[in-house]
Amino acid sequence: MTDTTFDISQVKPDLSAKRIAKRYASERRFKLYGQVAILIALAMLALLMGTIIAKGYTAFTQTHIAVDVNLSKESIDPNGTGDPAVIGAANYRGISRSAIRQFFPEVSGRRDLRALYQVFSNGISFEIRDLVLKNPELIGTTQRIELRSSADIDMLTKGFIDRSQKQENRRVTDKQLAWYDKLVADGRVSRPFNTTFFSNADSREPEQAGVLGAVIGSGLTLLVTLVLVFPIGVMSAIYLEELAPKNRWTDIIEVNINNLAAVPSIVFGLLGLAVLLNFLELPRSVPLVGGIVLALMTLPTIIIAGRSAILAVPPSIREAALGVGASRMQVIFHHVLPLAMPGMMTGTIIGMARALGETAPLLMIGMVAFVATLPQGINDASTVLPVQIFLWADAPERAFVERTSAATMVLLAFLILMNLTAIMLRKKFERRW
Repeated sequence: MTDTTFDISQVKPDLSAKRIAKRYASERRFKLYGQVAILIALAMLALLMGTIIAKGYTAFTQTHIAVDVNLSKESIDPNGTGDPAVIGAANYRGISRSAIRQFFPEVSGRRDLRALYQVFSNGISFEIRDLVLKNPELIGTTQRIELRSSADIDMLTKGFIDRSQKQENRRVTDKQLAWYDKLVADGRVSRPFNTTFFSNADSREPEQAGVLGAVIGSGLTLLVTLVLVFPIGVMSAIYLEELAPKNRWTDIIEVNINNLAAVPSIVFGLLGLAVLLNFLELPRSVPLVGGIVLALMTLPTIIIAGRSAILAVPPSIREAALGVGASRMQVIFHHVLPLAMPGMMTGTIIGMARALGETAPLLMIGMVAFVATLPQGINDASTVLPVQIFLWADAPERAFVERTSAATMVLLAFLILMNLTAIMLRKKFERRW
């Protein structure tokens, strides 16, 4: 019989050392490849964030021009009634234009006056009206009021319009430049924080557009989504993991849930369009329909996360509870569910963060509509932040470019906040066995 015992002494020391060195070198190269990949990913992320911030941070300031406005009693409340309806119905457009002409008395002619008025926002009459309604004691006085400039003058102040170009190649005329320089020399131009961006809904005028309407719409839509998806997702995960028999039907259900998690989101939008709008005739562009569509899209992800959280509970917990006489339902609701709930909540928050960033399904159900009012409920027409970004990105005005980036920053802030919440919940309630 042949002796097949391996004699290690027969291996040459130099050959063994070369093999070990080659193996260690391969491990070092693999580690280096991983580090390079992480650095490339971080660099791309930094480039993306840097581009967004560089284009959007200027939207958080807005050019204002100080104008001496004569709030005469004869123009606003001639009878001295103090009635808000009378005060609100006054000709504030004429008052604002009269104040502008007083600072530029040399300007005459309809064309030049129109160009002069275009230095200011179209909404300055509403600014004066709101100020007077808030402070009726200002009637009969002359006040220096900070009024919003037009979007073109705002872009000029922020350096996005090249003064050296010919007049036909820029949106600000030579006369408007001269008037602007006079206002700057007189110390009437400033750039305070743009509160309008956070307090207004959408507008056709960039200087009046804000994200509050989209933020409220996103909140209402996510509220509907959460109310629908959390209890259904948790109960579905409990049933499939703890109660459902293992047969062909449950296998089909599990396969379909896993497949639905990978279905493109626009398919759910088509489903909402066909069933919710065309068949059930629910209203378009409302948070109720948007929340239902996003709930259908998010539900498979939350069920999968819930089942993973239940599987993470050690079997010894179930066995110990059953050993002391607990029923099957008591084991599930008193022991398994409390221990799995942190993982379920984390999965739900991550799913909600995905729903917050979705655009395609909401476009299919009409939430792309222009909405200039703040929604008051789930049945009011509204839009959401991703759709608002989509609308502004398609606008031709240069001022909407910075507002698109600024709205993206707001959306990213919400997403980061939701992910941080998920991490904190996982760290706080996580248990290790």
